Amino acid sequence: MVLPRETNRSNVTLFSCERLPMMDIKPKIEQALKQLQRVIVGKDRSLRLAVCCLLARGHLLIEDLPGVGKTTLARALARSLGLDMHRIQFTSDLLPADILGGSIYDRESQSLVFHPGPIFGHIVLADEINRATPKTQSALLESMEEWQATIDGQTYPLPQPFFVIATQNPHHLVGTYPLPESQLDRFLMRIELGFPDREAERKMLSGPDRRDLVDQIPSAFTTQEIVALQETILNIHVSEPLLNYVLDILEESRRNTNGNHGLSPRGGMALQRAAQAWALMEGREMVLPEDVQAVGPSVMAHRLKTSWDGSTHSGAAIADQFLKNIPLR
Repeated sequence: MVLPRETNRSNVTLFSCERLPMMDIKPKIEQALKQLQRVIVGKDRSLRLAVCCLLARGHLLIEDLPGVGKTTLARALARSLGLDMHRIQFTSDLLPADILGGSIYDRESQSLVFHPGPIFGHIVLADEINRATPKTQSALLESMEEWQATIDGQTYPLPQPFFVIATQNPHHLVGTYPLPESQLDRFLMRIELGFPDREAERKMLSGPDRRDLVDQIPSAFTTQEIVALQETILNIHVSEPLLNYVLDILEESRRNTNGNHGLSPRGGMALQRAAQAWALMEGREMVLPEDVQAVGPSVMAHRLKTSWDGSTHSGAAIADQFLKNIPLR
């Protein structure tokens, strides 16, 4: 069996030696965001949330209409952060083996040789993920949760960092399969891009092709630095009052009938990690309530998607309500 290239877990330990001083982190992140803003015009908050999601070791779900720049954002993010990207176009006939890879008999060596699929990349773009069947969607579950893939009974670690960006078409479009709750819960954040405003769209129409701009983006980080930043996130201080604030949000989501089953423990950990990543991006070594409020709607909305009473309240509206109503203690 041949292991995929760059999948040795020892790489994670080696990367930790290249830590950036705290004072250098925010300027470098702002530099990367500035490059991204040249390509994705007028969507500064969405870009900042996407970078935050990666630094928090999460995965990102982008739900919007075709043609608003979802794929371009993924390509630009990979270029700016110095990571390789593999794209998978999800269709109704896509099979799990098309994502994970498989073992093929080699006549010369008279043995099975593993050929890794596109899941073995730093950034994996699952384009139009809800056009594939639930069986194919489920091929991502182990990889997204455990950073490994099991193929033919053999488990292979994935390269680090590992970041899935999935784009999703609105459910009313033809040929879509809704993502189950277990899949949605594995995405740390869900964002929307939406249509640009008039001035932003004017820049797009009068400027160069977005694809050419993506190719011109310089790398602001090395792969080692990204992994080191992800490790640094874990050391961002969360005070006892801040932790109580997060716990109050979780308890409220489980009491509130508009929130269905409420946030899972995984959702609570996602909220804390995202807030830690946001604090790091702001150049701070501790989390403030403002950090939780900044990332809260994107972390919670897709986990509060369904209402018990059949009302039209969206997950984002419910998340906003929690953040407004829960006092700091």
